[in-house]
Amino acid sequence: MGKQTRERRLAENEARAVARMLRISPRKLGVVAGLIRGKPVSAALADLAFCPRRIAHDVRKTLQSAIANAENNHQLDVDQLMVAEASVGKAAVIRRWQPRARGRVGRIEKFYSHLTIVVREHAPASEEAA
Repeated sequence: MGKQTRERRLAENEARAVARMLRISPRKLGVVAGLIRGKPVSAALADLAFCPRRIAHDVRKTLQSAIANAENNHQLDVDQLMVAEASVGKAAVIRRWQPRARGRVGRIEKFYSHLTIVVREHAPASEEAA
């Protein structure tokens, strides 16, 4: 009398990984996510390895996790994977206070983000033409 299995939200040829509470604003993370969206995973990993932005390291780790999930949990072919989705969501905002002149205060907002990467196995070009 175990727990009921629930339906998969993704298709059979997809796998995903989620990184939560990344300490960067969603706008900045969205730029790096847009860099890899729609590319084969080998090209996306290469782009992230040479991306100068600080957050590219965390995005690369999340992409590698999605690839490992596809290989180990769903038995997908790693060479046929591409980044189907790379979505960014807002998370908590921490508010801090900075003293300003004449007894006033300035608000500092520290934004956090969530990153979801979905990889999809696609058929090679020779099979698509047939």
